[in-house]
Amino acid sequence: MTKAIDRLAALAPSEQSLVGYLFWMSRPRFWLYLAGPVIVGVVYASGTTAQFFSLPAVLAFLYFLVPANLFLYGVNDIYDADVDAHNPKKDEEGREVRYRGDAIVVMVVFLATGTGIFLVPFLPVEGIYALLGFYALGTQYSAPPLRLKTTPLLDSLSNGLYVLPGVVAYAAIAGEFPPLVAIAGGWLWTMAMHTFSAIPDIEPDRAAGIRTTATKLGERGALLYCTGSWLAAAALMGLLHPFLGAVFAGYPVFVGVIRVADVDVDRAYWWFPFVNTFAGMVLTMGGIWVIL
Repeated sequence: MTKAIDRLAALAPSEQSLVGYLFWMSRPRFWLYLAGPVIVGVVYASGTTAQFFSLPAVLAFLYFLVPANLFLYGVNDIYDADVDAHNPKKDEEGREVRYRGDAIVVMVVFLATGTGIFLVPFLPVEGIYALLGFYALGTQYSAPPLRLKTTPLLDSLSNGLYVLPGVVAYAAIAGEFPPLVAIAGGWLWTMAMHTFSAIPDIEPDRAAGIRTTATKLGERGALLYCTGSWLAAAALMGLLHPFLGAVFAGYPVFVGVIRVADVDVDRAYWWFPFVNTFAGMVLTMGGIWVIL
C-alpha cells in the first residue's frame, strides 16, 4: 500500500518549490483525518441527501480538507523544528518534510487558519464552540505555553481535536451538538490513533527529551492503551447503534492482527490512511442507507 502511495507521490510537486513544500507540509496522506469526520458529521446530521451538498457542508469540507491541515501541521512543524531533526518520518523518502523556516510559510499558515472565519456565518453557537476548540487544541498541542504534546496523557487527550471538524459539520446541518456519547466515543478513538502514531517516534522523542504517552508506556504498553481506548470507543458507539460499535471494534482487531502477524508498528502506521478511509466509508454508507 505504501508503495502505491509513493508512486502517486512522484506525480506531486517537488518539495523544493514553495507550492510543493506547502503541499507536503499539509500531510496529503492525512487530509481525510480532518475532512473525513466532516463527511460523517454531515451525513448523520442530514435528513435528506440534498443537505449533503448544502453550502455549509461544502465549505466545511473544503476548509478541513486543506487549509485546516496547513494550520494544524504548520503550527506543529514550526514548533517542532529542532525535534524533527531526529525524526525518521522526516526522511529522504518524501513522506514528510522538515520545516525550513521561511517567513512566507508562517504567513501561509496564518492565512490558512483565518479562512475558517468563512464558516462562522453558517454555524450555530455549538458549531462556533467546536471550531474554537479545534483552534485552541490545534495550537496548544504544539505551541507554548501548554505544548500539550510533551505531557503524557494530555498529548493523547488533546487529540480529540480530530473529532471537532465532525462536530462543526454536524452542528452546521442540525443546529445542535451530536449526541455526547458519539463525541466521547470519537474522542477515545482519536486518543488511541494519536498514541499509535506516536509509537514510531518513541526513540527519537526520547533522544530529544520529549515525554509522550508512548514514551511513558513503551511500545507494548502503548499498544495496550490503544486497544483499551478503541474497545471503550466501540462500546460507547454500540450504545448508539450496534452497527457503529461494530465498525469501531475493527480497530482493536487490527492491533491484534498486526501483533499476531509480527508487523512492525512503524510499517502499520502508514496503513492507517487506508484503514481510516475504509472505516469512514462504511460509516458514511451506513448513514446514507438510513436516510434512503
